[in-house]
Amino acid sequence: MIQLAHPLGAAAPRPTPEDSDRLADEIAELAAHLHAATYRLLVLLREYDVREAWGWGFRSCAHWLSWRTGIAPGAAREKVRVARALDALPLISAAMERGELSYSKVRALTRVATAENEASLLEFARCGTASHVERLVRAWRRVDRQEEAEEERVRHDRRYLSLHPDEDGGWALRARLDPEVGALLEQALAWASEQLYGKRPSPETSQGQRRADVLGLVAEQALAAAGAAPDRGRSRSRMARRADRFQVVLHVERSALEGEPAEVAVEAEPVVEKRPVRPSADGQAVLAASGQRVPAGTARRLACDASVVEMTHGADGNVLDVGRPRRTVPAAIRRALEHRDETCRFPGCGSRYCDVHHVEHWADGGRTKLSNLSLLCRVHHRAVHEGGFRVEIDDAGVVRFRTPWGWLMPAVPAPPPVRAADGGAGDAPATLRGDHERAGLEIDGWTPTPDWHGERLDLDWAIYMLRRRRDGA
Repeated sequence: MIQLAHPLGAAAPRPTPEDSDRLADEIAELAAHLHAATYRLLVLLREYDVREAWGWGFRSCAHWLSWRTGIAPGAAREKVRVARALDALPLISAAMERGELSYSKVRALTRVATAENEASLLEFARCGTASHVERLVRAWRRVDRQEEAEEERVRHDRRYLSLHPDEDGGWALRARLDPEVGALLEQALAWASEQLYGKRPSPETSQGQRRADVLGLVAEQALAAAGAAPDRGRSRSRMARRADRFQVVLHVERSALEGEPAEVAVEAEPVVEKRPVRPSADGQAVLAASGQRVPAGTARRLACDASVVEMTHGADGNVLDVGRPRRTVPAAIRRALEHRDETCRFPGCGSRYCDVHHVEHWADGGRTKLSNLSLLCRVHHRAVHEGGFRVEIDDAGVVRFRTPWGWLMPAVPAPPPVRAADGGAGDAPATLRGDHERAGLEIDGWTPTPDWHGERLDLDWAIYMLRRRRDGA
């Protein structure tokens, strides 16, 4: 290893060409060791992803990787994608394991490589630079997009719908639809079938007969919606009625929230119409639209940031009093909270689509003030209420999270120390070299160098030849 440092006050020795060559070899060799170590990292990452060991509170394996290792979310997503792709590419994996391919080359290759073409792409990658590989992949994907666009154009040109009266007085309908239009019609027919026949239709009618019946209902609803479009003079009142209708209403006994013999109704996100449903007798919450029971933890999560109407029932179940609806988090406080937090406060998340979370729930006496509120995305709001995570917040707005096992989650984890083979503190390059020597990898300064001699890349010819090999020509 070359020693570059020299004593203070002494003149720096003039490097010889041999010194520069050894320095270049050491740089290239260490780079190859890093390529091999990165492959090992991807293998471990794929195993961690398959086990879903990241699932305790994190959105994805990439979210966990970004938090735990301090890399950007975009880079973390790419590493997870590449790790998954390498599982089906044994030739490219083996080359990277030996330190022959850099992560930059492998990242590009995995965007287009398959089991059928990886051998040809690997041969190209060994003979070209990372820039060559990137250019090849961009051109390859552009050709694929052109082929897909042509197939889409042909499919789109074949669309049609014919509707005409048959000889017996009925109507015959034949159609060929674009994929997205067909999927939309499928959803509409499924909804109309449930409205007309319920969730368990009679076996006396076939599915085809039911679809023929419900198609009329879909048409009626479309015409009714067109006729009910608000005009300028009545738009506000009509829109208000629609806003009342398109809500999810959750009836919750207060005992499900705090154990007191009272009752609240919580209105959540807009979805479907409501109908009166009594809460269950054991403190659970009930969805008004379907009567489906909701766990108390879910009810508390919805009640954190919702419109609440308190109702009082008599002993016979009749409603004695209905209070005025109120938001649990006023608009002014929410604006101040969004200015303070900006994004979800869960470590490493950063989502901007958030609910307001009461650290001490309002049903337990918690106040709706900044020192008791935090922004959480839907995933992590659920993790806190139903997943066992705990939130702590101080008067300065510093938020801390604890796992269901009580461990404090740092906002930025400290990097682990580099350990040598004997368990002591080690030098990172030396540790890498030792690990790879024990694994039987032969890596030197020429291992990662491509077999390129400066010639111009003929991209058209390269794409033509690679695609001929793919097609077996």
